[in-house]
Amino acid sequence: MTPRSRSLTWDATTAIEALAAADSALWIWTPAEDSLRLTGATRSLGLGPLAPDCSGAAFVALALPQDRALAERILKPAEEGTEVAVRLRMRGSETCLWRGVWLEDGLRAAGMVALETKISGSDKDELTGLLDRKAFLARVGEALTAPGEYEMIVADVDRLRRLNEALGHERTDRVISALGSRMAAAFSDAASSARIGEDEFAIIVPRGIGNAADRLRDALEQPLRVAGFDIYPTVSIGSVACDGGPDAADAAELLRRVELAVGSAKKLGRGGTAAYGRALESDSLSRLALEADLRNAFVRGEIEPFFQPIVNLNTGAVAGFEALARWRHPKRGLVPPDEFLGLTDEMGLMNDLGLMMMTQSARQLAEWIQRHPTAGSLFCSVNLSVGEIERPNLVEDVARVIAETGLPRGALKLEVTEGDIMRDTATAAVILQKLKDAGASLALDDFGTGFSSLSYLARLPFDTLKIDRYFVLTMDKDEGSAKIVKSVVNLGRDLSLEVVAEGVENAGLARLLLQAQCHYGQGFGYAPALPAQEAEVYLNESLSDGAAPLKARSG
Repeated sequence: MTPRSRSLTWDATTAIEALAAADSALWIWTPAEDSLRLTGATRSLGLGPLAPDCSGAAFVALALPQDRALAERILKPAEEGTEVAVRLRMRGSETCLWRGVWLEDGLRAAGMVALETKISGSDKDELTGLLDRKAFLARVGEALTAPGEYEMIVADVDRLRRLNEALGHERTDRVISALGSRMAAAFSDAASSARIGEDEFAIIVPRGIGNAADRLRDALEQPLRVAGFDIYPTVSIGSVACDGGPDAADAAELLRRVELAVGSAKKLGRGGTAAYGRALESDSLSRLALEADLRNAFVRGEIEPFFQPIVNLNTGAVAGFEALARWRHPKRGLVPPDEFLGLTDEMGLMNDLGLMMMTQSARQLAEWIQRHPTAGSLFCSVNLSVGEIERPNLVEDVARVIAETGLPRGALKLEVTEGDIMRDTATAAVILQKLKDAGASLALDDFGTGFSSLSYLARLPFDTLKIDRYFVLTMDKDEGSAKIVKSVVNLGRDLSLEVVAEGVENAGLARLLLQAQCHYGQGFGYAPALPAQEAEVYLNESLSDGAAPLKARSG
């Protein structure tokens, strides 16, 4: 052997040093011996606690909880020649790619593991390891050069913003990462699985290979547990059929079409599904027109508060109102809130809407208090939109509105959600106290539907808890709902908080709430949200009759 050939000889030590330098390791799994052997850069891969060998259970335990099923997949025996290709995150490490093959009639498997960032190109989404939007479009373009029928499918994760508010970005990223892993496991590389937006996943598949949309839903809607919370993801799915070959549509145009379908699916509610059709194009043009009209609505004063009565269950008297935004469109008439509130949020106008609603409602309440001294201590609740509690000048605006209208302390009640509180409890506590010092009272809205804030509730300056309407509507039929309502009422009384029950649809529910010693009721059994003039008529009638009218039964 010449000196040169000796210098190129690889021995075991040299190989291990090379693996370590490349942030890679070799692995051998022998199920019969319950032994996983590792050599190479085990520490940087998060495998240090397992090296040089460990049991299968120890390996699974070191994986992040949402990836443990993938770890078990690596260990599951398979036929000789079966490939292993799994993206997996161990505790304290980045995502790693495990690749290998089953050997010797499936008696053992062997392969290599490496940090994904070391072997993946820049065409990958950093969080999930799936293709990013640009790379996905390129892959679609490549796929469509071949003749055939294809289907592009996009899944939009429902209520991701709510999840962000409740869990924070870091924990939500863990949810997204887990969803990406599940999607990669559900489809072959030929599907070009991708994350094309903050909450959007996409694939392109040949048509006729089975219901890919259902498979995508099954992969993404499996429950998972993050930071002690059980998360049940749902997705809205859109799809578009397309042909490959010389006349294939542009990939970006196809993606535009499928995202129109996703928008249509979301209108159906959580977990909706829709396919692209020409009718969606006219819907999209209508949306553009609606956006322009909505901007003008703020200037023209077309958005106004309607007032839903809140009734004292003990006396039957109207105690106050909740102000709810309504849009009087000059041509379309009264536009339902679910048609414009989401659009208002997307256009970044929620803070403007919140200030306008607070100002107009406070002025209206001041007039009613002056004209109806026998009504007692009327109040008006105004919802703070998601994130509005952190809006600059919120406290100053509240103080100014109360001073300008001359409202008594506590007459203007601001409602906030659990998500706003849980996002940053310490900061929220400071802002809430400032709002209370400025003369507002505070209500925690939809209590019990979000992520528990019981540990903070006693320390935050709330005056009121509002029970979500679902529990009230079902309390006469569902024992669980009845127990929740009673528990919230008792909790409120223990903490010296008033409790408002939403969803009072009839006299029967009102009686049950009164028996539970709930303070106030609100719902269609009394009245829907009314224009200011009709709300005042309702107030007058209740003052004259001694009690607010209440439906005997729903229907």
